[in-house]
Amino acid sequence: MKKITSILTLFILSTAFTFGQSSPAYTEKLKTMFEVSGSAVSYKAAIKQMFLMFKKQKPSVPEDVWTEFEAEFLKTSLDDLVVMLEPVYAKHLTIEDLNQLITFYETPTGRKFAKKTPMIMTESMQVGQQWGTKIGKEFQEKLKVKGY
Repeated sequence: MKKITSILTLFILSTAFTFGQSSPAYTEKLKTMFEVSGSAVSYKAAIKQMFLMFKKQKPSVPEDVWTEFEAEFLKTSLDDLVVMLEPVYAKHLTIEDLNQLITFYETPTGRKFAKKTPMIMTESMQVGQQWGTKIGKEFQEKLKVKGY
């Protein structure tokens, strides 16, 4: 569960590069930006991963219940997430900024970037883990040299 939560958090943070007005129009624009940027697909994949973990934790629950729950959460969770993230994005991005991001994501380069982002994120997390391990070892060695 911790790994899935970390992945979901990373997806949320990775999409939080975006700017500031709060309104139903802004929320709809944000949802569109999530869809064209590939973020919506990533969030849905994270939900599916969570359901796989839940199924392992509760194997006695019938498959039809899982199917019903998953369909419900896939349908409503992104809307809920957009509403929850909207104040964060509105603080940093204007509706015009969202329009420009949407325009970018509708270009061939934008579509390619959206398609490749999940793979880039996965590979980046692996590199980040290696980097963290390297820094941790160097830190430990420096402490050892200092007598700690």
